[in-house]
Amino acid sequence: MAQHEHLKEIVSSVERVIAGQRDAVTLILAALLSGGHVLLEDRPGVGKTVLARALATTLGLDTSRIQGTPDLLPTDITGIHVFNPADASWPFRAGPIFASLVLVDEFNRATPKAQSALLEAMAENQVTVDGTTAQLPQPFMVIATQNPPGGGGTHPLVPAQLDRFALMTKLGLPGRESERAILSGSAGFAHLGGLTAVLERPELVDLMLHVRNLPMAPSIVEYVLNIVDAVRQVDGEVWLSVRASASLADVARGHAVISGRSYVAPEDVQAAAPHVLIHRLPRQFDESVIRGIIRSVEVPVASR
Repeated sequence: MAQHEHLKEIVSSVERVIAGQRDAVTLILAALLSGGHVLLEDRPGVGKTVLARALATTLGLDTSRIQGTPDLLPTDITGIHVFNPADASWPFRAGPIFASLVLVDEFNRATPKAQSALLEAMAENQVTVDGTTAQLPQPFMVIATQNPPGGGGTHPLVPAQLDRFALMTKLGLPGRESERAILSGSAGFAHLGGLTAVLERPELVDLMLHVRNLPMAPSIVEYVLNIVDAVRQVDGEVWLSVRASASLADVARGHAVISGRSYVAPEDVQAAAPHVLIHRLPRQFDESVIRGIIRSVEVPVASR
């Protein structure tokens, strides 16, 4: 119960900065608790970067920020060996990837070569520079933002790269009431400095272990597989890897814990599925198509 109260406090704290985005905050937190990485795609000015910073603060994690630019080099991300003339040595100077929560702003403005350096770290939790391999801190999570594809100066991620992200979501406009709260000062960026850590690192690690081990009934496992199979059968261009179904199960576990349940329910899978699957599908698919497919799949009665 204490864990649930902590998570409720995290969501409420982030909402003081990013008003009107409770569902998005809950989903992103569920992905992070399951050890997944998150991709935020939206237009400028909706609070993607502020949201990532607010989550990092409340989770008690050390953070770093990487700005995606056309001249970003892989070593700007991973680090580099620098010559020290005092003793003729080449010590390693760690790059911003060596943080527990890494915010990558405008990821698709970086070149494919720079993108690959980050995605390798996401896949293997380590980086190799000049033949030397270094482990990344644990936990290690990435929140990347990207501008809508098709804009000038962007390099779209290929499917194999997108598959590294547990989920993708959009924030959009917050709604009139929430926008009014931002304008009146009761919510918004000014509250970011007042946020404090709700969890310490050992507590977060224990919580992530709890999420990973949360029971999932066989009927819910079949429900996950049925949804993924139903989406696969919609179009010959659809390719959903095993990582897609595994991510759906993992994020559903995180959503269940945030919701205060000790088991995964069908509604946890339903909440996660559109956002776990959307970025893995061809661009002509949107969330409404996925939601329609989910509604067509029989919902299991027993979930414990």
